[in-house]
Amino acid sequence: MRNLLIFITKYNAFFLFIIFEISSLIIYIKYNAFQKAGFINSTNVVTGNLNQQYSGLKSYLSLKDVNDSLARENARLRNQLKSSFYIDTLAKRKVDDTVFKVKYEYITAKVINNSTNHSYNYITIDRGSKDGIAIGMGVICSAGIVGKVVNVTPHMASVQSMLNKNSRFSVMLANNKEIGSIQWGNDLDPHKGLLFDVSTNAQPKLGEAVITSGYSLFPEGIMVGKVTNLQPKGGGISLNMEVNFAVDFSKLEYVNVVDYKFAPEQAGLEAQQKKDD
Repeated sequence: MRNLLIFITKYNAFFLFIIFEISSLIIYIKYNAFQKAGFINSTNVVTGNLNQQYSGLKSYLSLKDVNDSLARENARLRNQLKSSFYIDTLAKRKVDDTVFKVKYEYITAKVINNSTNHSYNYITIDRGSKDGIAIGMGVICSAGIVGKVVNVTPHMASVQSMLNKNSRFSVMLANNKEIGSIQWGNDLDPHKGLLFDVSTNAQPKLGEAVITSGYSLFPEGIMVGKVTNLQPKGGGISLNMEVNFAVDFSKLEYVNVVDYKFAPEQAGLEAQQKKDD
């Protein structure tokens, strides 16, 4: 306290000057209509800018809650898509109304670890066996396919990314439904894949969409990417096509795990066929 009094006494002339200046400005603005209006307008501008900045900061801080909400809503909407159901034709014969049973179900998960710069890239998500996740399930996001589940713990799961040399999925050209397979490109570019073994009769076009065929882990019609280059394969009986992935794997935050309800039944049937062969 003593030091404060000494400081004020030492600089009393400066503090008196400040007080007189502020008093003069108040009197000047208060008793002059033009200056008063200008001051109020300037104050409103400053206050408006501060409120705008505060609102922007508040919105930014609430983005996590917004993203969580949007991810849940996306999963809910996907679960209502027609492609998520199949028609039970036997039941349909017995009743007038069409009976639907769930074919695909979607489980929302958050990405908690992700790599894109290795030859074998994996993604870790925050959902596991307790949430219904199982090995072999497909994984997608709002932009397209992401990969498949390869390991599961009670609370987490590991996803083999599309950016993995071992990843290979059945896809087709959107326009003429020609089937092929897609895998990561040989140059390890995280934005490009290779669509191969497509018939030369397909007559694909640059920019044509590539989508899931419905023969693998995903419903038909999920976006994969677009054709960017056509490269005839040796022998001339099939085409290799360079495809730009629809998903930016470096920016993944939320994904949907696809629970294909008939996967065990299909796997058992196909395994029996291989045994018979």
